[in-house]
Amino acid sequence: MKDKTIDYILRTTWLAVNKMYNEEASQFGTTMATGFALLSIDPDDGTPSTSLGPKMGMEPTSLSRTLKTMEEKGLIKRIPNPEDGRGVLIYLTEFGKEKRAYSREKVLTFNETIKNNVSQEELTNFYKVAEVINNMISNKQIYNQKEHSIK
Repeated sequence: MKDKTIDYILRTTWLAVNKMYNEEASQFGTTMATGFALLSIDPDDGTPSTSLGPKMGMEPTSLSRTLKTMEEKGLIKRIPNPEDGRGVLIYLTEFGKEKRAYSREKVLTFNETIKNNVSQEELTNFYKVAEVINNMISNKQIYNQKEHSIK
Protein backbone atom coordinates (compact mmCIF):
# COMPACT_ATOMS: atom_id res chain seq x y z
CA MET A 1 0.00 0.00 0.00
CA LYS A 2 3.06 2.24 0.15
CA ASP A 3 2.58 3.57 -3.37
CA LYS A 4 -1.11 4.46 -2.84
CA THR A 5 -2.16 8.01 -2.01
CA ILE A 6 -3.59 8.78 1.43
CA ASP A 7 -6.98 9.73 0.00
CA TYR A 8 -7.10 6.47 -2.00
CA ILE A 9 -6.49 4.42 1.15
CA LEU A 10 -9.09 6.40 3.10
CA ARG A 11 -11.67 6.09 0.33
CA THR A 12 -11.21 2.37 -0.35
CA THR A 13 -11.10 1.54 3.35
CA TRP A 14 -14.28 3.52 4.03
CA LEU A 15 -16.02 1.90 1.05
CA ALA A 16 -15.06 -1.54 2.41
CA VAL A 17 -16.37 -0.67 5.90
CA ASN A 18 -19.54 0.80 4.40
CA LYS A 19 -20.11 -2.33 2.30
CA MET A 20 -19.48 -4.59 5.31
CA TYR A 21 -22.01 -2.72 7.49
CA ASN A 22 -24.59 -2.56 4.68
CA GLU A 23 -24.25 -6.31 4.04
CA GLU A 24 -24.76 -6.96 7.75
CA ALA A 25 -27.71 -4.55 7.95
CA SER A 26 -29.36 -5.94 4.80
CA GLN A 27 -29.91 -9.24 6.61
CA PHE A 28 -32.42 -7.30 8.72
CA GLY A 29 -33.92 -5.20 5.93
CA THR A 30 -32.08 -2.03 6.86
CA THR A 31 -28.98 0.02 5.99
CA MET A 32 -25.84 1.33 7.60
CA ALA A 33 -27.30 4.86 7.49
CA THR A 34 -30.26 3.69 9.58
CA GLY A 35 -27.95 1.97 12.06
CA PHE A 36 -25.82 5.10 12.33
CA ALA A 37 -28.93 7.22 12.89
CA LEU A 38 -30.13 4.84 15.61
CA LEU A 39 -26.77 5.22 17.36
CA SER A 40 -26.88 9.02 17.01
CA ILE A 41 -30.30 9.44 18.66
CA ASP A 42 -30.26 9.73 22.45
CA PRO A 43 -32.19 6.64 23.61
CA ASP A 44 -33.58 8.38 26.71
CA ASP A 45 -34.06 12.05 25.89
CA GLY A 46 -34.43 12.01 22.12
CA THR A 47 -32.46 14.27 19.80
CA PRO A 48 -33.43 17.47 17.98
CA SER A 49 -33.69 16.70 14.27
CA THR A 50 -31.56 19.76 13.47
CA SER A 51 -28.59 18.37 15.39
CA LEU A 52 -28.70 14.92 13.77
CA GLY A 53 -27.39 15.97 10.35
CA PRO A 54 -24.20 17.60 11.64
CA LYS A 55 -23.72 14.81 14.19
CA MET A 56 -23.89 12.21 11.43
CA GLY A 57 -22.20 14.22 8.68
CA MET A 58 -25.27 13.83 6.47
CA GLU A 59 -26.88 16.31 4.13
CA PRO A 60 -30.42 17.36 5.11
CA THR A 61 -32.01 15.65 2.07
CA SER A 62 -30.38 12.30 2.83
CA LEU A 63 -31.20 12.62 6.51
CA SER A 64 -34.86 13.43 5.74
CA ARG A 65 -35.12 10.31 3.57
CA THR A 66 -33.47 8.16 6.25
CA LEU A 67 -35.74 9.53 9.01
CA LYS A 68 -38.85 9.04 6.86
CA THR A 69 -37.92 5.40 6.24
CA MET A 70 -37.14 4.89 9.94
CA GLU A 71 -40.52 6.34 10.91
CA GLU A 72 -42.31 4.11 8.37
CA LYS A 73 -40.54 1.06 9.85
CA GLY A 74 -41.57 2.06 13.38
CA LEU A 75 -38.02 2.76 14.61
CA ILE A 76 -38.58 6.41 15.55
CA LYS A 77 -41.31 8.88 16.38
CA ARG A 78 -41.22 12.64 15.83
CA ILE A 79 -42.55 14.91 18.57
CA PRO A 80 -42.75 18.71 18.40
CA ASN A 81 -40.02 20.30 20.51
CA PRO A 82 -41.74 21.93 23.51
CA GLU A 83 -38.89 24.46 23.80
CA ASP A 84 -38.94 25.41 20.11
CA GLY A 85 -42.27 25.21 18.30
CA ARG A 86 -40.53 25.06 14.92
CA GLY A 87 -38.32 22.10 15.86
CA VAL A 88 -38.92 18.38 16.17
CA LEU A 89 -37.42 15.91 18.61
CA ILE A 90 -36.64 12.42 17.34
CA TYR A 91 -37.28 9.61 19.81
CA LEU A 92 -36.59 5.91 19.44
CA THR A 93 -39.54 3.56 19.77
CA GLU A 94 -39.08 0.35 21.75
CA PHE A 95 -38.45 -1.38 18.41
CA GLY A 96 -35.91 1.34 17.57
CA LYS A 97 -34.15 0.77 20.89
CA GLU A 98 -33.91 -2.95 20.13
CA LYS A 99 -32.39 -2.25 16.71
CA ARG A 100 -30.09 0.38 18.27
CA ALA A 101 -28.73 -2.28 20.64
CA TYR A 102 -28.11 -4.55 17.65
CA SER A 103 -26.32 -1.75 15.75
CA ARG A 104 -24.23 -0.95 18.81
CA GLU A 105 -23.23 -4.61 19.14
CA LYS A 106 -22.07 -4.68 15.49
CA VAL A 107 -19.99 -1.49 15.90
CA LEU A 108 -18.40 -2.78 19.11
CA THR A 109 -17.61 -6.11 17.44
CA PHE A 110 -15.90 -4.27 14.58
CA ASN A 111 -13.90 -2.12 17.02
CA GLU A 112 -12.85 -5.04 19.20
CA THR A 113 -11.81 -7.12 16.19
CA ILE A 114 -9.62 -4.29 14.88
CA LYS A 115 -8.13 -3.67 18.33
CA ASN A 116 -7.29 -7.36 18.60
CA ASN A 117 -5.38 -7.24 15.31
CA VAL A 118 -3.32 -4.05 15.66
CA SER A 119 -1.09 -2.82 18.44
CA GLN A 120 -2.14 -0.01 20.77
CA GLU A 121 0.67 2.11 19.31
CA GLU A 122 -0.62 1.56 15.76
CA LEU A 123 -4.14 2.45 16.85
CA THR A 124 -2.96 5.58 18.66
CA ASN A 125 -1.06 6.65 15.54
CA PHE A 126 -4.13 5.98 13.39
CA TYR A 127 -6.24 8.24 15.63
CA LYS A 128 -3.57 10.95 15.55
CA VAL A 129 -3.33 10.90 11.75
CA ALA A 130 -7.13 10.96 11.38
CA GLU A 131 -7.32 13.92 13.77
CA VAL A 132 -4.64 15.83 11.83
CA ILE A 133 -6.47 15.19 8.54
CA ASN A 134 -9.83 16.28 9.98
CA ASN A 135 -8.36 19.41 11.58
CA MET A 136 -6.53 20.42 8.41
CA ILE A 137 -9.68 19.99 6.35
CA SER A 138 -11.84 21.84 8.90
CA ASN A 139 -9.37 24.71 9.03
CA LYS A 140 -9.05 24.78 5.22
CA GLN A 141 -5.31 24.18 5.44
CA ILE A 142 -5.14 21.91 2.42
CA TYR A 143 -6.86 23.99 -0.23
CA ASN A 144 -7.24 27.70 0.27
CA GLN A 145 -10.44 28.40 -1.65
CA LYS A 146 -9.29 31.85 -2.81
CA GLU A 147 -6.01 30.49 -4.22
CA HIS A 148 -7.60 27.60 -6.10
CA SER A 149 -10.68 29.14 -7.67
CA ILE A 150 -11.14 28.35 -11.36
CA LYS A 151 -10.67 31.41 -13.53
